[in-house]
Amino acid sequence: MQFKHPEVLYFLFLLVIPILVHLFQLRRFKKEYFTNVQFLKELSVQTRKSSTIKKWLLLLTRLLLLTFLILAFAQPFFAAKDSKKNTNEMYIILDNSFSMQAKGKKGELLKRAVQDLLEHTPEAQNFSLITNSDNYWNTDIKAIQKDLQDLKYSASAFRLDNLIAKVNARKSAFNKDIIVITDAVGLVTNQTKSFRKEDNIYFIIPEAEQKNNIAIDSVYIQQTLDSFYEIGIKLSANGEDFKDIPIALYNKNKMVAKTIINFNDNGNSNIQTIKFTIPKEDFHGYVSITDKGLAYDNTYYFSISKPSKTNVISIGETDKSNFLARIYTNDEFNYNNFPIANLDYNQLEKQDAIVLNELSDIPQALQTTLKSFVTKGGNLVVIPAQENNITALNSFMSNFGSPEASGQFKTATQVEKKVTKINFNHPLFSSVFEKKTDNFQYPTTKKAFGLSSTTPSILTYDDQSPFLTSLPNDLSSVYVFAAPINKTNSNFQNSPLIVPTFYNMAQSSQKTGVNALIIGEDQPFVVDALLSKDEILTIKNSSESFIPVQQLLNTKVKMTFNESPTEAGNFSIFNGTNLVQNISFNYNRTESNLSLANPDAANNFKEIDDIETVFNTIQTDRTDTQIWKWFVILALLFLALELLIQKFVK
Repeated sequence: MQFKHPEVLYFLFLLVIPILVHLFQLRRFKKEYFTNVQFLKELSVQTRKSSTIKKWLLLLTRLLLLTFLILAFAQPFFAAKDSKKNTNEMYIILDNSFSMQAKGKKGELLKRAVQDLLEHTPEAQNFSLITNSDNYWNTDIKAIQKDLQDLKYSASAFRLDNLIAKVNARKSAFNKDIIVITDAVGLVTNQTKSFRKEDNIYFIIPEAEQKNNIAIDSVYIQQTLDSFYEIGIKLSANGEDFKDIPIALYNKNKMVAKTIINFNDNGNSNIQTIKFTIPKEDFHGYVSITDKGLAYDNTYYFSISKPSKTNVISIGETDKSNFLARIYTNDEFNYNNFPIANLDYNQLEKQDAIVLNELSDIPQALQTTLKSFVTKGGNLVVIPAQENNITALNSFMSNFGSPEASGQFKTATQVEKKVTKINFNHPLFSSVFEKKTDNFQYPTTKKAFGLSSTTPSILTYDDQSPFLTSLPNDLSSVYVFAAPINKTNSNFQNSPLIVPTFYNMAQSSQKTGVNALIIGEDQPFVVDALLSKDEILTIKNSSESFIPVQQLLNTKVKMTFNESPTEAGNFSIFNGTNLVQNISFNYNRTESNLSLANPDAANNFKEIDDIETVFNTIQTDRTDTQIWKWFVILALLFLALELLIQKFVK
C-alpha cells in the first residue's frame, strides 16, 4: 500500500492525546467511607468496574477513529501493475486498404472500425492516427470526427512496416502504445519486426465473413484485325461457387457488349479470359462485373487510341534491309532506310523505332543520339555485323545499362545453330500464338556471337544460348540479335517468325496498346506533344484534376504520376483546352484475395477483440486502486460506535 500524501501520517502522533486524557481519568483517589454509606460499598465497587470498561472501549474507538481519519487524509492506494506506462503516447494504425471493404458481422470492416473509434475513444484521450493515405498527429477524437467519417479507401496496399516507420520517426521521451486495426491481408511476420521492444502493441483483427471475390485483373489487345480489335479481359476468382456472373463493356458510359461468365464451368476455375470484339477506333471506357465480394476490383478502366502510323527507320545497306520494307508496309508504318553515309540525324528523334542493321561501325555521334532516343521512349533493334569489333560493340551496348544488364557480346563461332525455343510469355509474343508449339520451321545461323544477358531470352538456340534478347526500361526496349540475319548467314528471313518479331519490336505499347495505368506504381508515360516552355499538360475528368510531373523531350512529354489520381477512372490529357490523348487509371489488385489474411503474424502481440476493450484494458492496468474512501467509512463507523457506547454502556 502506498500513500498519495504520506506527510499527513505525522499526525498519528496526535493519538497520544486521547491516551493521556484516558490515563488522567483513571488516577486513583483514597476514599473514606462513613457509617451511613457503608451499605453502598458493594454497589460502588460494581459501578466502578463497569465505568472502567466503558472508558477503555471509548479510548479504543477514538484511537481507531482518529487513525482511520488520518489515513484517509493521507489517501492510501494500491499501485497498478502498469502504472509506469501512464505517460505512454498513443498511436492508432488504421488499415484503410481495399480489402477492408469486405463485410464482417456488422458491415464493412473499415466502416465498423471507424464507428467503434468514434463511439469508444475517450474524449480526453490524445493520440495520433496513421492510415495508408493520411496522418493525424497529436489530436483527439472530436478534432478528427469528420475526417474519420469521410475516410476513403486507399489505393495503397497495407504495409505495416512502412506505417511503423512513420511512428518510430516521431521522436519522444516517452514510450508508445500502438493499436493496429487491420484485417491482416498481406501481413507478414517480418513487417512486425519494426516494432520497438519497449512499446506496447495491441492488434485488432476484424474478420470478413464473405471471402469469395472476383477481380478484373487486366485488359489487353489479343488480336488486331483489319477493322476490329479483339480484346482479352482477364479475371481471377478467389473462393468458390461463382455462377452466372454478368460482365459488361462500356465505351464512354454507353454499354456496347454484355455476357455471362461461369467459373465453375472452366477446368481452371481460378482464372478466365473473356473476349470482346470492338471497332478499330478510339475507345475510352471500362469493363465491369457484379459479384458479392469486394467492389473496388469490379471495374477496370482502359483507353485505346485510334491507330496511327508508326515511324520506323532502318540504318544499313539497302540490299540487306529490303526484307524490312515488306514487313513495315505503308498502311501501318512510315518506313525509311538510310545507309550510314546518308543518315539524316534530325529524323531520328521523330521515330518510334530504329533498326541498326549490320553496321560494321557505329559512329560516336550516332551512339549518343541513340542513347537519348531510347531514354525518351523509342525502341531500338540491334543486328550485329559479322565484322563487328567485340570491344566496340560492347562499349556501345553499355549505353543502355550496366554490362551485366545491357548484354555483352562474346567471340563469334563459325558453327551452324538452330533456333529451337520461343519464349511465349514474353510481351513480344504474348498475343501472337493461340497455343504453344514446338513444331515449327527452325531458323538457323552459320556464324553467331556469344551473347550474355541477365534478362530472359526471347528466341533461344538449341544449345540454350540466346538468339534474341531484350533490355527493357520504363519507356522502351532495346532488342539485340546474336547473329547477322542476312540471307548469306541465316534463313531467318524466310521463317514465319520474322514478321511478328519485327512487327512487334517496332510497336510502342503506349501508342498501339491499351492505356491502363496502375495508381501508385509511378510508371512513366510518354505522349506526343510539342509544348512551349510556359505550357504544361493537365490530366482531368469530371471529378478530379491534377498536374503530373512532366519533362519535355523535344516533340514528346514524359509524365510521372506519383500517387495521383486519388480515384480510378477514365481521364484525358489536355494542353490548355486542347485534348492530347485519353488515358485511364486503375487500382492495384493486390488486395483482391481475401484468403491471404494472415492473423498469425500478430501472434507475438496482444490481440484484442475491439477498441473498447483496448481502452478498458489500458485504464484497468494503469489506474491505481484508491482505498481512502474505505478509511473514511471506517472512521464514520467508529464515530457511530462511540456514540452508541456513550449512550448504552453504563
